[in-house]
Amino acid sequence: AWTGGRTAGEAWGPPCDEHLCSALPVPALIPVTAVCLGLFVVGVAGNLLTVLILWRCRELKTTTNLYLGSMAVSDLIILLGLPLDLYRLWRSRPWIFGQLLCRLSQYTSEACTYCTILHITALTVERYLAICFPLKAKVVITKRRVKAVIGALWAFALLSAAPFFFLVGVEQPDNQTDFSRECKAVQSGLLAAMLWVTTSYFVLPVLCLNVLYGLIGRELWRNKVQARGPTGTLREKRHRQTIRILAVVVLAFVICWLPFHVGRIIFINTQNSRMMLFSQYFNIFALQLFYLSASINPILYNLISKKYRAAAYKLLLPHRSGERAFNVTRDTGGYTETSASLRKEHL
Repeated sequence: AWTGGRTAGEAWGPPCDEHLCSALPVPALIPVTAVCLGLFVVGVAGNLLTVLILWRCRELKTTTNLYLGSMAVSDLIILLGLPLDLYRLWRSRPWIFGQLLCRLSQYTSEACTYCTILHITALTVERYLAICFPLKAKVVITKRRVKAVIGALWAFALLSAAPFFFLVGVEQPDNQTDFSRECKAVQSGLLAAMLWVTTSYFVLPVLCLNVLYGLIGRELWRNKVQARGPTGTLREKRHRQTIRILAVVVLAFVICWLPFHVGRIIFINTQNSRMMLFSQYFNIFALQLFYLSASINPILYNLISKKYRAAAYKLLLPHRSGERAFNVTRDTGGYTETSASLRKEHL
């Protein structure tokens, strides 16, 4: 993912020669590489498992899980770009993969980033409707409509990220050798304009998430006040669990994405070499959080569900799956995640 990195080998970075032109000194690159490789393994395995489970298990094909499956695909595509980012950290030039891959890798990463954010927001809207307006949600939210919404989210993300295809490219200064070829941002004016787009994709969803979760929390508090008896006590425990998990979701989103966007702002407004060096290290730190976000989604959105854990056990250990209970509510048509079931399993 493009984070506004500098040209390796300039005055504020480690020296470049024909054998090595890295973004950081080798002692710093080793732990960064180890962390990124760990995130790659965990993230790819987790998202692939999510896609397989939701594709093979008919009982889990609910409207909520349609969003989660689409998010898993988006995060998987993001993670597949991690090896190229690691290559650029170790050898930012010469770029040997050509103009098309340079532009396509940056574009797909940016588009999938937008797509993931849009999915989180849409899923939050669905949860808001399911908890605050459960009867209306059964009628309004159907699988067919959710599939249409998901298609629209992908189309909008791909379209809004289109300028990034022209923002980056392979640049080679005049009268320089092939060693100077580098995949980097080449349009400074467009870069500043796209900064506002990427910032909007963070600020607006965060505002939306906070408002919706505030409304959800108020509704759950009202249900807590009205709760009476053993059933009410059980419902209250589920409410507390829901609020805690919602807080974790919002917090993880902000922690993983805030440095990513702050790093871009720092890079755009940096004028001296000292700040540029700080920007470089900060952006590499933000890059690791960026991939952490794509890796942790299967844990935050799926592993907290008992149904998902049972389905994973059945998929990974089919010979022993009969020893465990696998009780799931079958889809009866339309919107299957009612307010109660949503609180219990998906939150």
